[in-house]
Amino acid sequence: MSGDTTVRNYVNGEWVEPTSGDSQPVVNPATGEPLAEVGFSSPADVDDAVTTAQRAFEDWRNRPVEERIQPLFRLKELLEDHHDELAEILVREHGKTVGEAKGELRRGIENVEVACGIPSLMQGGHVENAAPDIDETAVRQPLGVFAAVTPFNFPGMIPLWFLPYAVATGNAFVLKPSEQDPMVPQRLFELIDEAGFPDGVLQLVNGSVDTVNAILEHQGIEGVSFVGSTPVAETIYEKAAAHGKRVQAQGGAKNHVLVSETADLEFAAEKTVSSALACSGERCLANDIVCVEESVYDEFVDLVVAEAESQVVGYGLDDDTTIGPLISSDHEGRVRDYVETGVEEGAKLVSDGRDVEVPDYPDGNFLGPCVFRDVTPEMVIAREEIFGPVLGLMPVESVDDGIEVMNASEYGNAASLFTSSGAEARNFRHNAEAGNLAVNAGTAAPMAFFHFGGQKDSFFGDLHAQAEDVVRFYTDETVYIERWPDA
Repeated sequence: MSGDTTVRNYVNGEWVEPTSGDSQPVVNPATGEPLAEVGFSSPADVDDAVTTAQRAFEDWRNRPVEERIQPLFRLKELLEDHHDELAEILVREHGKTVGEAKGELRRGIENVEVACGIPSLMQGGHVENAAPDIDETAVRQPLGVFAAVTPFNFPGMIPLWFLPYAVATGNAFVLKPSEQDPMVPQRLFELIDEAGFPDGVLQLVNGSVDTVNAILEHQGIEGVSFVGSTPVAETIYEKAAAHGKRVQAQGGAKNHVLVSETADLEFAAEKTVSSALACSGERCLANDIVCVEESVYDEFVDLVVAEAESQVVGYGLDDDTTIGPLISSDHEGRVRDYVETGVEEGAKLVSDGRDVEVPDYPDGNFLGPCVFRDVTPEMVIAREEIFGPVLGLMPVESVDDGIEVMNASEYGNAASLFTSSGAEARNFRHNAEAGNLAVNAGTAAPMAFFHFGGQKDSFFGDLHAQAEDVVRFYTDETVYIERWPDA
């Protein structure tokens, strides 16, 4: 983790320097310490990676599926063996706590496990006598080279939403991670190299906007996966589709918690605060707007404020820390601007974390929990994604009214309901317009064997990340019809 560490590309089984001449430092957001320098890839670097992947694909696609998943089994073991090491790197370059980092990596490992079941997941259908003397079979086949452009907030997990499934189905794969925290992806590719994948099947290219554009425009790439903000997701979707590619683009979110008067309020307050403030609020599953039935609103506000003020802001490697720094000073400034906007709009800031101090780390990007009460639906802080430790509470007359508030949002990523009523839960499941729903759970995070949902402006595309959806994304289904007149 010395200041002269260089983050490189991984192409054709070798570590190579990007050639654009541009680069930026990787900085520990808690200490301000420079950790590494990441170079940016030129269009020629991207072309080299894609061309190499195309050559590797021709052999890889024809290998038996059992052979293709063997390196994934080895990768899973390596990720387990290096779990703590990866978590520490993640904390240093991103800022989340050790527990959050370990949880993120565990979710990534679960996707590797699911992808090892590709022999079953890839199976198509077969019908004998589909027509007179005709049998029909559906066969899934890989398409070529796929790419993923992944965000800063989960540098260990989100690449593994895509990578294992792409190669298990027989494709080659190019990863472009965030330039803000590329050290975990680099260590991941060192383990990939050790796992024994053939050279060229998996490639890593670092860079910024120009690198992404080169990926979107390259004719040798069949499809692109993306996770990030909604404006960028929409741009990725449009540009990649215009170049004839399959696209799955996960966008931003404005997620809601609904609290019924029948709920266990202490439990709901604990899980609400955890959902909103985990990873410093820098996650697309953060539930940061809470619609609470009026009859229990004041009681719930008090519980939330007490829970928020019990959090410890600090360096993620310190044992007591529950909220780490934001990824950069620029992002910290944007979140602080949202807090000021909320105050100007008339919401009541009942827990103000703006003056938080973290001893020994004066250069960190720290912001304590900021809890607003009496938020109204038209406020900016109720409508726009903040991506920081900011939580808004609003009273509603009923759970139905809360569902109306959340459904009016342009986003549709996730929502949670706290209730003791089965009728309310069923109504929520049928009428809430979001792709990931939870009842009496703070965060609607699907397991790896279910797809990661998203609706409205939270997702652009047809097939989501993880599980069967992403298997379908990475394959095309050929229908094989046969008749043997003499049989």
